[in-house]
Amino acid sequence: MSVSRRQIVTRLGLAAAGMAGHRVLADLEAAPAAPRGVPAGEVARDERFWARVAAQFPVSPDFVNLENGYYGIMPEPVRRAYHRAVDDLDARGSHFLRTDYSDQADAVRDRIAALLAVTRQEIALTRGGTEALQCLIGGYRRLSPGDTVLYADLDYPAAQYAMDWLRERRGVRVGRVVIPEPATRQAVLDVYEQALRRHDKARLLLLSHVNNRTGLATPVREIVAMARERGVDVIVDAAHSWGHLDFTLPGLGADFAVFSLHKWMGAPLGTGFVYIRQDRLADVDPAFADRTFPADDIRSRVHSGTMDVAAVLTVPRALDFHLALGGEVKQARLRYLRRRWVGQVRDVPGLQILTPEEPAMYGAITALRVTGRTSESDNAAVARRLMDTYGLYTVARGGMAGGGGVRVTPALFTSGDDVDRLAEALRRMVPLLRA
Repeated sequence: MSVSRRQIVTRLGLAAAGMAGHRVLADLEAAPAAPRGVPAGEVARDERFWARVAAQFPVSPDFVNLENGYYGIMPEPVRRAYHRAVDDLDARGSHFLRTDYSDQADAVRDRIAALLAVTRQEIALTRGGTEALQCLIGGYRRLSPGDTVLYADLDYPAAQYAMDWLRERRGVRVGRVVIPEPATRQAVLDVYEQALRRHDKARLLLLSHVNNRTGLATPVREIVAMARERGVDVIVDAAHSWGHLDFTLPGLGADFAVFSLHKWMGAPLGTGFVYIRQDRLADVDPAFADRTFPADDIRSRVHSGTMDVAAVLTVPRALDFHLALGGEVKQARLRYLRRRWVGQVRDVPGLQILTPEEPAMYGAITALRVTGRTSESDNAAVARRLMDTYGLYTVARGGMAGGGGVRVTPALFTSGDDVDRLAEALRRMVPLLRA
């Protein structure tokens, strides 16, 4: 009987995960596990269960935090593990870094690889998704003067800057994809197909799985396949999707991807990683001609200097917490919270919801706009009013085709009552803003 690459990778990775994780079982004692045998959609609506989950997050009682896209607060078992890692590192100092750390960092890579159904050799740790993006964009070597690179208006600003930089560094042209509003699945597929057809010298495409502005979840697998047919490589920005949506890398079909661990996985700040499919490693230059690792080692594509080692060593605890709930259950809960508040305000005159209703096109993040209020200052004022009047913390975002908006991002500790409070605030506030 033949065994697929994914099955082999998963088995090896899970075995390594078991060896790496046996020392952290005590941390799981407080991590609530999703009930077995209960459909994810039913668990998503169980407010009593999610109140137990919320109790694991030391959030401020002074306001309702609906801005959880910047940084995902560590749950209590992860926070305690991080503090212990800091203490242990200070006690052992450079002796630990020169002896045991390498094996433990490899164990972290094994665990990540197992969850994504790839291999350790395809994973390199970084200080976050931004560093991973810059390594891939700046190091991608299959560009010649006159080629075109593409990105969308909704892509991450730092990634757009890095793509623009290729104009000077590689002599390429830069093309911009404008995502339509409202964005349906077919409209997104169409706009990428048109861009690839229009730019016949395109060689590299940046693609956000879930973007940081409106939260739109793009049909990555279809767009990657579309680009591949035309000889275009795709860098998938999954910084906002892993731990948020439930997927593996083979499911995306990507050869190059970047991830954050301090957003939806709840690891300490300054943790992320880059993925390069093993047979594509030669298409990315070593970072700054680095010789710390051999050229056939993915770690040569990143040089971060001395990282926050305690944060890296805490990643397995964050993955344990994620697994206790399960990716499918987390995805269902986050989508449920989004549907719950959006469903209460869709009929409010003058309020635009910038993320579509198609289930596969959203997660937790959604942007809203009050008609006519499109400037940065307009939306900063809306966010400020939500905070000052109703105690709801959100954030203004710009860069969308139709102008700016306000981003709303619930988290695992967000209750149904919290998003109901947002809906009620919007129903009261929007008519006043339009008066």
